[in-house]
Amino acid sequence: MDRTAQSDVAPLHRVLLKHARDAFRSAERVAEQWRALGYIACPDFDRAVEQSDQLVALFERLGVEVMRAPAVEGVGLDSIYVRDAATLCDDGAILCRMGKAARSAEPAALEPSLVEAGWPVLGTIAGTGRLEGGDLVWLDRRTLAVGRGYRTNDQGIAQLRELLGARIDRLVVVPLPHATGPDGVFHLMSIVSPLDRDLALVHSPLMPVPFREELIERGVALVEVPPEEYDTLGCNVLAVAPRVCLLAAGNPRTRRALRTAGVEVHTFEGSEISLAGSGGPTCLTRPLERGA
Repeated sequence: MDRTAQSDVAPLHRVLLKHARDAFRSAERVAEQWRALGYIACPDFDRAVEQSDQLVALFERLGVEVMRAPAVEGVGLDSIYVRDAATLCDDGAILCRMGKAARSAEPAALEPSLVEAGWPVLGTIAGTGRLEGGDLVWLDRRTLAVGRGYRTNDQGIAQLRELLGARIDRLVVVPLPHATGPDGVFHLMSIVSPLDRDLALVHSPLMPVPFREELIERGVALVEVPPEEYDTLGCNVLAVAPRVCLLAAGNPRTRRALRTAGVEVHTFEGSEISLAGSGGPTCLTRPLERGA
């Protein structure tokens, strides 16, 4: 395979992160914002910085080039979850329009980093459209699944389809459950994490039946996240290569299930940068380049 952005499992070469130092800025800023943003706990700023440092070091040990989005005014703690503000296809970036109002400034703030990384902006979700990157999963290089829920609506999906044009053959719309409600954090990637072209980690109790059946019909074997580790982000893993992934620490049963399925698992401490804000390794990353 040549280099591509239209995959969630091909070997990862470059990734965009926003370090906790640049997203959180200070302990005082964290204390001011965390409740209003719906975090389950107040992140410890110093520990969050350490965890971001460790995550960057882990990527570098795995041979992945890390690009860091800078600190900017006008965005909050959630800007650490760079996946949601934009998506990529092989010809460029599409800036999203956030379903969470407090994150509305993030797509424009991320644009300079994407352009610097060599991704021209093809378009922006506008008007009444809503689209967040956590709702997008590449099933193969020409097939994109998009979750229709509280963060991504029909207008956003229609605009995405128009912007992608002939770059894809099929857009699979996946209706998402109510789950934790309109104020909760729930994306398509909350219930499925691709691990290889024929393997995925899933949480079946919240999966729409037609989508689960589609994965099985495509020959995708499903690794079930243990129910008791769903809330600790066990279902949210990032493939850095086929059958090689990153998993937040504190999910030992998920790790065992993945290893039993032949997956190489690398864990990182994410209590402050992941668990507190309900955003796992996919949320923390915008892959910039994958391929052979």
